[in-house]
Amino acid sequence: MGTRQARSDEFTAYVDARRGHLRRVAYLVCGDWHTAEDLVQTALVKLYAAWPRIHTAGAEDAYVRRIIVRAHLDEKRRPWRRERVGLDGVDQAAPEALSLEDNDALLAALKTLPHRQRATVVLRYWCGLSVEETAEDLGCSTGTVKSQTARAMSALRAALSPEDVTSERRFA
Repeated sequence: MGTRQARSDEFTAYVDARRGHLRRVAYLVCGDWHTAEDLVQTALVKLYAAWPRIHTAGAEDAYVRRIIVRAHLDEKRRPWRRERVGLDGVDQAAPEALSLEDNDALLAALKTLPHRQRATVVLRYWCGLSVEETAEDLGCSTGTVKSQTARAMSALRAALSPEDVTSERRFA
């Protein structure tokens, strides 16, 4: 019984420490705060079921990111899915180094990307994953990650004209 309680306590501590980060990653992947909450919840339920195995391997974040991205892509592939009209969330998840105007422009540009490209950019540049780690999370080859990243960055550069970006820093 003590072991089960210890596992539960470890899981709770992990969720408390990482929930905000996971929520921001999910938002950047899907572009909607409510959907992001659902994706994180789905991922955490699956993580809890696999906790002893995943926690022992020390791969909690990678596992949860993979579940978030795959759950989002699976939802987008479903033919019966419906578009929901609603208000965008008020709080933003972009890096703090961006001005509010840059943040809005970047999020708007991210939302125009195809889902796979958006997921690739979020994993590579927001989560800081390598090409190999991103490929593993997305379940594709490194070549696919590179091509999706190149296409996404090209689209972002085109969408973010110099007039749209007020800070000195340009996006890759």
